[in-house]
Amino acid sequence: MHTRTLGQGLEVSAIGIGAMGMSQSYGPNPGDRDEMIGVLRYAIEHGVTLIDTAEVYGPYVNEELVGEAIAPLRDQAVVATKFGFNIVEGKSQGTDSTPEQIRRVADASLSRLGVERLDLFYQHRVDPNVPIEDVAGTVGELVQAGKVKHLGLSEAGAETIRRAHAVFPVTAVQSEYSLWTRDPEPEVLPTCAELGIGFVPFSPLGKGFLTGDIKPGTTFPADQIRASIPRFQAESLKANQALVDHVKALADERGATAGQIALAWLLAQHPFIVPIPGTRRTVRIDENAGAASVALSADDVADLNGLADRIGVVGERYNEGGMAMVGL
Repeated sequence: MHTRTLGQGLEVSAIGIGAMGMSQSYGPNPGDRDEMIGVLRYAIEHGVTLIDTAEVYGPYVNEELVGEAIAPLRDQAVVATKFGFNIVEGKSQGTDSTPEQIRRVADASLSRLGVERLDLFYQHRVDPNVPIEDVAGTVGELVQAGKVKHLGLSEAGAETIRRAHAVFPVTAVQSEYSLWTRDPEPEVLPTCAELGIGFVPFSPLGKGFLTGDIKPGTTFPADQIRASIPRFQAESLKANQALVDHVKALADERGATAGQIALAWLLAQHPFIVPIPGTRRTVRIDENAGAASVALSADDVADLNGLADRIGVVGERYNEGGMAMVGL
């Protein structure tokens, strides 16, 4: 597996893995908990070193799962987790990034993960009630105490990133980014490039759409996250199929899969980008990791860069209020 460097010299695999779906949002797992632990260990053993989790996934159970998985492979794994929600009786009651809450979450995450230090500690969502300077300063204190190694931000805007970075260096920004979600391009990615901050796209495969496995007419159970997302409603899926058909055609020409093309395109955008596709199957670990070896020409990249504008993307990436939903 190729490696890349996020901010502050944090070296990770070029493709990471998001563990959220092993505990929530995508329906019942295809196997049991032990099988999910096996998938995570398989990923690490095959060079996928960046493992992404959060206290709110489950809540709590995803960190416990990751902790058990990495236990015999700790020296090979870079574990990212997140704070920033007020969780009451298993449900998020909104954001909470007060210094006291950050410290509580850090201690609890250390315990659940079974580690002595959190490699990368993200603010999961910006808290409008707590100045970002206080957040960065608190995590900086945790770094000084040896409990955290690196600060990250998730779904933060460019000005927020700058303000945090001025207080304590930000190592990575995590936001949704893919061939059909281009929001970070105008401001966030240039800011990361300027400040030397890594960028970690979540949902880099469009919640599975960009793999080509989701067809027009596909329906989703009510307990799956995609059931409530406008882009996955029947008319939107039908309209958006043209985009994935184009990706699949290029994949056929390059001897790759559609998902690999989508990931390779992300890797081609900037050398500090490290996607974290989620999966619950070892075959997908191999496929996703293989994207790091897919060579796209300059013409390929230019063609894909303009794809969403030429074809269009129908439907918002979340429904109203979705950005505040637990686990997004």
